[in-house]
Amino acid sequence: MKIESKIGKSASSDQQIYAFISNFHNFKDLLPSDKVSGWEASEEKCSFQVDPLGRTGLMIVEKKPGSMVKMSSDPEFSKYQFTIWIQLKKVALDDTRIKITIEPLVNKMLLPMLKIPLKKLANGMVDKMESFDFPA
Repeated sequence: MKIESKIGKSASSDQQIYAFISNFHNFKDLLPSDKVSGWEASEEKCSFQVDPLGRTGLMIVEKKPGSMVKMSSDPEFSKYQFTIWIQLKKVALDDTRIKITIEPLVNKMLLPMLKIPLKKLANGMVDKMESFDFPA
């Protein structure tokens, strides 16, 4: 089951957003600070503590400049497997649409419990990206 965010709108260019989200050194700023701690990152991988789930990690598995960054859980840190896509679509010079899709790869019985929190996470990240001042 894929969980899709609302479609957000940013006044930053697709290239500015892509440059920011394709480097995990920057990514912490887009996650909920009240839920994430112990952030460690390189350009391609990160790990962090998520309350109440424990330590988890992400790694970038695919990039399409200006349009998409695909991440998956890092088996070194994550007991739960999932994939996250951040898609960007340039509409005009300073008008980029943003959509986040999360696909948890878990037991089907867990999906109903995960759907609402993951939808909230995806929409919260889009909200932050809509108002974020991405560096030029």
